[in-house]
Amino acid sequence: VQLQASGGGLAQAGGSLRLSCAASGRTFSSYRMGWFRQAPGKERKFVASINWAGGITYYADSVKGRFTISRDSAKNTLYLQMNVLKPEDTAVYYCAADRDMNWLFDYWGQGTLVTVSS
Repeated sequence: VQLQASGGGLAQAGGSLRLSCAASGRTFSSYRMGWFRQAPGKERKFVASINWAGGITYYADSVKGRFTISRDSAKNTLYLQMNVLKPEDTAVYYCAADRDMNWLFDYWGQGTLVTVSS
């Protein structure tokens, strides 16, 4: 399994970015896919997840109402639409795949940096 995250960059507070994660090497229909982030000097934290087949989503409280996770099965790509960005959203964002749907993410992408200026 390979996960390739992209789309990070610099945004102003209140702005938007969309992250993408190209997935390959498996059929992901039985997987849960997720986004995590790690701010400088802090632990990696859960951001959002989606069941690839049924589309059930979960979000961290800190991003609810601002971020939207989605997937395009035809393109085998996971997305994270980030709106109303805040400086505290600054982090390296990672996509991940949970093969057994047990919240233990087995595969990780390389990370993409999001920087939000005030």
